Amino acid sequence: MENESKHKLVIIVGSVREGRFGPVAGAWVAEQARLYGGFEVDVVDLADIEIPLALPADSPRSAGDTYPRPAGMAALTSALVGADAFIVVTPEYNHSYPASLKAAIDWHYSQWTAKPVAFVSYGSVAGGRHAVLHLENVFTELHAVTIRDGLAFPNYYLSWRDGRPLDPEAAGYAKTMLDQLAWWTSALRSAREAAPYPA
Repeated sequence: MENESKHKLVIIVGSVREGRFGPVAGAWVAEQARLYGGFEVDVVDLADIEIPLALPADSPRSAGDTYPRPAGMAALTSALVGADAFIVVTPEYNHSYPASLKAAIDWHYSQWTAKPVAFVSYGSVAGGRHAVLHLENVFTELHAVTIRDGLAFPNYYLSWRDGRPLDPEAAGYAKTMLDQLAWWTSALRSAREAAPYPA
């Protein structure tokens, strides 16, 4: 399948914390998505993006294309605009997700609309599930469609070795997530092309 006929998948590494595990999980998920096929995969690491916490007075919803984002955010915005689907890779900090990820989300609005979002989380005992529950609420507000079957890695510091999960079922779980993501990606892209979303 040629790239122009593939759906564009953006994998977002949400943590910018020193010593973070996010790039390891993100690289493995990107590998699974490329092996799955049908996606043109781009990994966006928020540690490489300028993401101020202070936002302009107007919201990105009302300002639209005139929203004054920092120049250092241009690559992120361009990736979000061009994406047909997202996978968010997030840790769990204090039963939620990192401020870097919330800021990246809040600097944008229409870029998420009517697109599917899947989640890969990691943490201690809960495996990042509290973070995902909060993110599902946020993305629903942005008119995105969240995918039910994501991946969660409890005690990731014990359950991964050499950049790969030790669980032999992990690749199968990833395929289930990607099956659902691919279905929604195709359905929502067709819908967006057929008519503007009534946001």
